Amino acid sequence: MNVEEVQGVKQRFRIIGNSPELNRAIDVAMQVAHTDLSVLITGESGSGKDIFPRIIHENSLRKTKKYLAVNCGAIPEGTIDSELFGHVKGAFTNAINDRKGYFADANGGTIFLDEVAELPLATQARLLRVLESGEFIRVGSSEVEKTDVRIVAATNVDLLKAIEQGRFREDLFYRLSTIPIKVPSLRERGNDIPLLFRKFASDCAEKYRMPAVQLTDDAKQMLVTYHWPGNIRQLKNITEQISIMAQQRVITAEMLQDYLPDRRSSMLPMLAGAQHQENSFENEREILYKVLFDLRRDMTDLKAKVEGMSQGQQPVQQPVSIITPHDSVTPRKSEVIDDDIQDTEIYVEETLSLEEVEKDMIKRALAKHGGKRRGAAADLNISERTLYRKIKEYNLE
Repeated sequence: MNVEEVQGVKQRFRIIGNSPELNRAIDVAMQVAHTDLSVLITGESGSGKDIFPRIIHENSLRKTKKYLAVNCGAIPEGTIDSELFGHVKGAFTNAINDRKGYFADANGGTIFLDEVAELPLATQARLLRVLESGEFIRVGSSEVEKTDVRIVAATNVDLLKAIEQGRFREDLFYRLSTIPIKVPSLRERGNDIPLLFRKFASDCAEKYRMPAVQLTDDAKQMLVTYHWPGNIRQLKNITEQISIMAQQRVITAEMLQDYLPDRRSSMLPMLAGAQHQENSFENEREILYKVLFDLRRDMTDLKAKVEGMSQGQQPVQQPVSIITPHDSVTPRKSEVIDDDIQDTEIYVEETLSLEEVEKDMIKRALAKHGGKRRGAAADLNISERTLYRKIKEYNLE
């Protein structure tokens, strides 16, 4: 598709943004729409996966037929087969009448199976049969029925891991993912974030008849760099909160900080960020933490050598290891073997815990600024409110 066609789809389905990843997902959806191939849509919760099945259906030859969206995670395991495939009278308690399931009801149309990874294994086997032959059997019946349904599925679960854990059928995965579509997370969409904020703010202002809130440049930058674990859904909620609660209509970064949940837990930003970017030291603060860990490790190694020499032992070379904020920091027993010493066990004190590093960094920042929290918070790249809570938590007052 060309750029004009993609923009036309965005206008029709009210999609905001111009990121290459988003445009690519729309392009794939439009290309596959005219076929009957199964589609698997993946992406984080709240990233907007539910709009793509509608794009596919409304641009397909089935657009005049029924479209059903089924949240597989919201249906109890005991009734999921009846909901999807139907049942006959007397199949179970309270089955007082025959019932058509979704696959019979949507015959000729499209079924969107959201949270497909939540399906029980037995139901997955039934779904596989529908994909392979279009056949299914209602609960309590022995009669094979046919349906002509196009299936689009979505999940925020890593299905390959689910397969390894025995929670998802490998054959069903390959049947569903004939055409995969990856919906980007909000943090991957960069400059789309201020556009979405402006749209949500405008909608809220129109709904409640008030001036729309606007962002300063530093506030926009804060939105772009925030992690957004809840994606578009979270951004919409926060925009509405600001629109209703903020006394001023121009929002600065300092004001915005009060509405953003503390960065990915109560930890300082770089410690929390380590949970999402393994073995990544892409900025100065992460490098600083690595230096601290490495320095502590070297001191521990030196201490072990000195203690060994004081006990009449020859110096032993400690095995080299790289300590990152992701590694366990509990004491461990290390076994060292060289030419002169066999099967010698020494106890190695590991690094400082993340909490101790965090506490030390706060103490240093406060000392540097003479106890003034504003300057210390700026150095630590956290809000004064977060710093105040940390001071109380670590009894640094």
